[in-house]
Amino acid sequence: MFTATRKTRLASGAIAVVAAIALAGCATSDPTATDPTDSDSTGDTITVGSFAYPEAEILSEIYAQALENAGLTVERSFNLGPRQTTIPALEDGSIDLMPEYNGNLLFFYDPESTARTTDDVNAELETKVPEGFQVLDASPAEDKDAYVVTQKLADAEGLASIGDLTKIEPFSLGANPQFGELGYGIPGLKSVYGIKDVKFVSIEDFGGPDTVKALVDDAVQVADIYTTSPDLVKENLLVLDDPENLIAAQNVLPLLNSDVYSDELATTLNAVSAALTTEDLIALRDRVEGDEKAQAATAATDWLTEAGLLE
Repeated sequence: MFTATRKTRLASGAIAVVAAIALAGCATSDPTATDPTDSDSTGDTITVGSFAYPEAEILSEIYAQALENAGLTVERSFNLGPRQTTIPALEDGSIDLMPEYNGNLLFFYDPESTARTTDDVNAELETKVPEGFQVLDASPAEDKDAYVVTQKLADAEGLASIGDLTKIEPFSLGANPQFGELGYGIPGLKSVYGIKDVKFVSIEDFGGPDTVKALVDDAVQVADIYTTSPDLVKENLLVLDDPENLIAAQNVLPLLNSDVYSDELATTLNAVSAALTTEDLIALRDRVEGDEKAQAATAATDWLTEAGLLE
């Protein structure tokens, strides 16, 4: 009944899924020990899961450490793969919660949704998440596709938003092969912003180093690069504003099995969401994926400390 809409990169960890789930701790409860209706306490271990890429592990480590700091018992089951794996794992209790992205989670349950803004996506998501699941507060932090140019070109041509690309038509745009047909890709440029004279250059690495190099070298003038890419800072690139909300919101938020909900858990994770920004994710990814090669756990600890969320 589910349709996959998450970014293709999520599929990279699917091979390791079976082993990962087998190792994941199951959330269980002893009805004789505590009242299951008591929302202020849970005696069970909470297993935090993640998708199979570095940003997801960083976010899951942040959640796990914040919950441990609040006195909750936590296990980790990271790098599980795409939603076709993580959603069943949440359903059967192999994992209890994980960081998600509001837009793609909504489109997973309702591929026909037309919600685009953060507020609209959050409101609709509340009605589409199945019984037994729950989402908590969304953070300002977003990891989503973006139309990106070099700051040099932006300064020279007066580019600030996607609509300004009319000033440089015709131009070349580099992106993954699917971008040529996606609603927020080439067709959306035309229908939403009236930009028609675009040469599409297919690049296979989904906003990775090949795409960045093509942009920096002026082989393409515009590229689809994710908003948390460390290359945005390293290469002095500019994410163009999207005032018409061509690209739907993708705010980070916790998704959990309702069985593990407690007021303490919600308060803890909502505080994380309130503090987390897109700029934080860029910096965290740079530490883990860049020259430092920091462990996700180390980067998470440092961020939580700097945010005042660790005692």
